Amino acid sequence: RRQRQMCIRDRPDISLILYKDGRAYDISGLAESIKWKGRKGSAARSVSISLLDDNSGMNKAVSGIDVTRGNHLIFSYKGKELFRGIIMSQQQSDSRKMPITAYDNGIYLSNNKDTFVYENKTVHDIFIDVCKRFGIKYSEVAETKYKIPELTKSKTTAWDAVMDAISQDYKATGTKYYVHSSKGILSLVKRRENILQWVLETGSNMTSYSYKKSIEEIKTRLKIYSDEDTVFAVRKNKDMENLIGIFQEIEKKDDDMSEAKLSQHIDETLKEISAPEISLDVEAFGIPDVISGTGVYVIINELGIKQTFYVDEDTHTFKDGSYKMSLKLNSVNE
Repeated sequence: RRQRQMCIRDRPDISLILYKDGRAYDISGLAESIKWKGRKGSAARSVSISLLDDNSGMNKAVSGIDVTRGNHLIFSYKGKELFRGIIMSQQQSDSRKMPITAYDNGIYLSNNKDTFVYENKTVHDIFIDVCKRFGIKYSEVAETKYKIPELTKSKTTAWDAVMDAISQDYKATGTKYYVHSSKGILSLVKRRENILQWVLETGSNMTSYSYKKSIEEIKTRLKIYSDEDTVFAVRKNKDMENLIGIFQEIEKKDDDMSEAKLSQHIDETLKEISAPEISLDVEAFGIPDVISGTGVYVIINELGIKQTFYVDEDTHTFKDGSYKMSLKLNSVNE
């Protein structure tokens, strides 16, 4: 007798709790598949779920979700909460399935627009102001020191304003910060170098890969212009120019930077733009800790690859009895 394949509805390691009309409901038994994902540069992570929606039978297998009433969802795996957010789309049809998509509270940064004007404010100050402006819960806000002389963002999203502030701080200090959502609360966190990295290896936990190298966007030379459109500085990657010729990028001098910081910025920018694009798409067994922004150590013996890649985009899929992840990786930690 052929054994029935385990589905999401049979899995005790999956928990889906729906909050609607002031009450909590366990809808784990209605889920057929779950995709939990995020990508670099996106304000929010999301979860997409295919639910049973059949009220014709005796069991009345329906969730009763209505996105217009502000329904929320918590998704946990093996007792660890992976996602908490608001359900923002649902579909119903004669297929008796209900696909839904929910986003964590980073969505309030990307879905709120305003004009933002700051003078001599830190990233810390700007992040708190944005959260207060739109009623977003926050905690654990990193104490940043650098005061941005001026930041004006007209008719744009709160996410753009925060990202611009983080970018300006990084150019001035070399310190990286990122916005993180956990249990319905946003945080501004200083990025730490990975002390421990997960290893993905062919023949072990990696099931497939696609590797790409490109110099289509490469620049071997960076020219800096002053406000008077005179040449302030030129930096070259001579080794690369000897191999492929000259590809030049131009940039305007930032007068708010000290000479030392400007020199450091030019060096770091040239290093970044003169590096070939090396990307890798992999399919592997699921690891909840491997999400956008983290680093993984990749071993592909067939290509002689043994190095760190950073996750640009991740999709974690829970279906039937399996848990797999699809990753878009980049060799450059931007």
